[in-house]
Amino acid sequence: MTEGNQTVISSFLLLGLPIPQEHQHLFYALFLAMYLTTVLGNLIIILLILLDSHLHTPMYLFLSNLSFSDLCFSSVTMPKLLQIMQSQDPSIPYADCLTQMYFLTVFGNMESFLLVAMAYDRYVAICFPLHYTSIMSPKLCVSLVVLSWVLTIFHAMLHTLLMARLSFCENNVIPHFFCDISPLLKLSCSDKHVNELVIFIMGGLVIVIPFLLIAMSYARIVSSIFKVPSVRGIHKVFSTCGSHLSVVSLFYGTIIVLYLCPSANNSTVKETAMAMMYTVVTPMLNPFIYSLRNRDMKGALIRVLCKKKIPFCLL
Repeated sequence: MTEGNQTVISSFLLLGLPIPQEHQHLFYALFLAMYLTTVLGNLIIILLILLDSHLHTPMYLFLSNLSFSDLCFSSVTMPKLLQIMQSQDPSIPYADCLTQMYFLTVFGNMESFLLVAMAYDRYVAICFPLHYTSIMSPKLCVSLVVLSWVLTIFHAMLHTLLMARLSFCENNVIPHFFCDISPLLKLSCSDKHVNELVIFIMGGLVIVIPFLLIAMSYARIVSSIFKVPSVRGIHKVFSTCGSHLSVVSLFYGTIIVLYLCPSANNSTVKETAMAMMYTVVTPMLNPFIYSLRNRDMKGALIRVLCKKKIPFCLL
């Protein structure tokens, strides 16, 4: 539609992924399988934690929220990508685009805060094992989860409201497979200084500070282990923190490369590939990382299967 001499955008076009037409069906099947694996894997973790009383601990409270966040994070982008690949219709209404951006920001930042809470939990468990129960009380754990959700919802709402005040003129093509803050700002024909300032300030609060807190937690853990060096102590660190460190590396590795590098150095293909890593691949791998490297999760799965009298139970 038009407003005066200016065209006002009512929808955007998502270019999706740079996949040759002859390979569309192959990649559609691949992405569908990845998405279903993500949903199933995270649902299994959530159900195991709910059903098995042995997993009703602070670490698994955080993990269940992380799995829920991962499931939703992937669900914000993948269904629309699959729809575009199947229908070859790249359009997305303006309101749907902002809604997608909002929920993407919520669940992406939620993962960041939950990883901090899990790092603190591991720090207390290793450095103050005798006081773990009193420090990581149910009240504190629930408060950390609620605070994480409140902060992420507020942060996402702030960015969405600031984006809604901008005008979009002639160009409505987003060279991405989802509506993200950065590509939308590039399309806007309004003054974006306030948006960019808020991104700079809030980005430090939700990405840099959580990453530094995680790094500090593990620095203290390593320091405490080196004070009394032993094979048992080192094994305890790896068995207790290995899964969490793997998830942190996957998540923050791609975020730092994508968002903390100058945008002029990032090609569209590189940005899309890195975005695919943290929105699709990481949520899919997290359940495998926590289940394959975690004896508690394996034990919970066996107990739940046996309780339901599954014929394949060997116990």
